[in-house]
Amino acid sequence: MTTVAQAFARAAAQDRAALIGYLPAGFPDRETSVRLLQAMIDSGVDIIEVGIPYSDPLMDGPTICEAVDVALRAGVTTDDVFDVVAAVSSGPAAVLVMTYWNLVERYGTARFARRLVAAGGSGTITPDLTPEEGSDWIAICDESELAHVFLAAPSSTDERIATVSAAATGFVYAASLMGVTGVRTSMGAGAADLVARIRPAAQVPVAVGIGVSTPEQAHEVAQFADGVIVGSAFVRRVLDAADPQAAVAAVGDFAGELAAAVRRPTD
Repeated sequence: MTTVAQAFARAAAQDRAALIGYLPAGFPDRETSVRLLQAMIDSGVDIIEVGIPYSDPLMDGPTICEAVDVALRAGVTTDDVFDVVAAVSSGPAAVLVMTYWNLVERYGTARFARRLVAAGGSGTITPDLTPEEGSDWIAICDESELAHVFLAAPSSTDERIATVSAAATGFVYAASLMGVTGVRTSMGAGAADLVARIRPAAQVPVAVGIGVSTPEQAHEVAQFADGVIVGSAFVRRVLDAADPQAAVAAVGDFAGELAAAVRRPTD
């Protein structure tokens, strides 16, 4: 198992940002989702976010919602998600679970942590859980040596950023803009400004997500952030593929392009 800290350290030693990729478990089916995630890892993704399909994904845009709906209609469960994690967690990438808090609470927090550890997972990203409401979960994760990642947004006050940064382990997730996930034509200055605000308070790396959808955007973000998070653009390549084999090839090729893009220029 690779930890989040090890993944970031490896990227930093190679003078590049860590590449973080997201896909929902069980999309477009269980077997193919494992092949897709493995293709991402083989092509240079450092940290994998395995999404738990959820019927009310408040933070997700139409692309991810479509993928999640496919997985839910196929009957994917939280237990299936742990099986997907186990299938890809023995390699060089750290594997996190991206989940809305209701799913963890309903599954049982201690039970969820045990299953994730047993599957070789490195931690969780809980976009709708605040540090103030997550003290019990933080304690369970710390005891289980699981990273817990919290989000900061452009609208976050300095006080909120300090709170999130103090609570996060693994990394701070800097949401590049307000709104749901999805492809954007440009990044704008907000992401760099947010990272600059987070850095003085953070003891862990800062990764930027939401809206990063091209190698050019990934390269731009890699110049000021420790990690670059890509989700909807991976999902879109699966949705547009003619069949599972084509989807695996498309995702692997795209991951390779992003991995090259997050390298920083040498002097």
